[in-house]
Amino acid sequence: MRISDIQRCDIRPGRLVEWTFSPATIAAAAVLPPDPRPPAYIQESHIRTARSVREDGLFVPTWLGAAFDLPSQVDLDALEQALRDWTLRHETLRSGFRWSGDDMQRFTLDEDDVTLRREVVGDYADAGLLIRYLQDRFDAAADALGWPNLIYAAVVRENCTSVYLAFDHTNVDAYSLQRIPDEIHELYTARLTGQSVAGTPVGSYVDFCEQERANADAIDDTHTIVSRWREFIGRCDGRLPEFPVDLGLEPGGVLPAQKLVREPLVDADAAAVFETYCRPYGGSLVGILAATSLIVHELGGQPVYRTVVPFHTRLKSAWSESVGWYVGGAPIEVPAARDFDGALASVRAELQANRSLARIPLARVLRLLGKDFRPTSPDMYSIISYVDARLVPGSANWAEQKAYGLLRVSYGDQVCAWVNRLHEGLWLACRYPDTDIAYKNVCLYVEKLRDLILAVPARPHIPDPKPSSV
Repeated sequence: MRISDIQRCDIRPGRLVEWTFSPATIAAAAVLPPDPRPPAYIQESHIRTARSVREDGLFVPTWLGAAFDLPSQVDLDALEQALRDWTLRHETLRSGFRWSGDDMQRFTLDEDDVTLRREVVGDYADAGLLIRYLQDRFDAAADALGWPNLIYAAVVRENCTSVYLAFDHTNVDAYSLQRIPDEIHELYTARLTGQSVAGTPVGSYVDFCEQERANADAIDDTHTIVSRWREFIGRCDGRLPEFPVDLGLEPGGVLPAQKLVREPLVDADAAAVFETYCRPYGGSLVGILAATSLIVHELGGQPVYRTVVPFHTRLKSAWSESVGWYVGGAPIEVPAARDFDGALASVRAELQANRSLARIPLARVLRLLGKDFRPTSPDMYSIISYVDARLVPGSANWAEQKAYGLLRVSYGDQVCAWVNRLHEGLWLACRYPDTDIAYKNVCLYVEKLRDLILAVPARPHIPDPKPSSV
């Protein structure tokens, strides 16, 4: 989907309706015994970071969300049933955490205990007022340190209804968001028509957390993956890598506010040419990273581009349709190259050598390294992410549905960029610190990235392989 902040996702006036977990559901959760399945390391790291930043006196909303339209004036009863059906399909949405001393304990509701409470908030004739209300409401309802930490909403009109879902990041990743419009539409249509929705059971992210953590806890500080991370962090002067251009930040300064740039990068034809050119080296992901290495060397002068590349960890088919935070990271180091082909070759070699490092959560590695990374920012490092979303179910309808993946842009000292390949071309979104220097350099990066993509020559046509998510 197109990634956006809530200010620029086509919010229009209408009657606002909200769904949250009912008081009975919250009461049932309050007396649940602990679920022995632990949090994933990435979940625990996220929540501890949020707590650390909050203790420093700053509230940093970090929720993610999805927005899309349903045709015509909605049947609210059918939509409510569809939202509950979808919530029950994904176990992580009825699971949360509470503190026991300094330990996090999971609790998980039974399906029968999950009910939704519907509230008609009121009619909004002014889109600006509606946007401000939704952002404030999502900040409070999808807080990393609270539970429940999700909320559903709809803006009802005669000709169409816009649906919004917001979640704390512990529950979802980008791929989870991309599947939401099609799943909700399917469940809603089934409820309207009285049909059942057949399908194989969806794997539980809560089960995945238990399995991944057991695997991670089985290694120690002598493991090869830990040694390679130790060497990488050492070459980053004992820190995780930042975006290697001037962002206008003072060392040790307060956490800055952020801004978002989001825009089409190139059209479908240019995206296809770029993919074809990069395919001998591994495809567009390699191309985006290679281009970035050249651009940041030009802008910042660093002889080596170091970054952590996000990869999905949905390695079994059981997790392919599951909602959860299935993301790991692999470090790469790309020396300054003479040309694009040289950078492509370097990135390909680095990814081939290091992708396996994403199998062990970085939070576990840091614990084994003994590094006291007391987090002061919600982003531990800068990222450049690439996802080819064209085979996500329903993706061909996203433009018509006004479908967006939503980012809460608040505070942070890193640069985080996402490039999504859609049917209409490449879409870019990038969070960056709100300084004049960061704005200038991020705009230069986006401009040069677009120019480099458009500059690659056409190769003989090779049919597209199955798009994959990273």
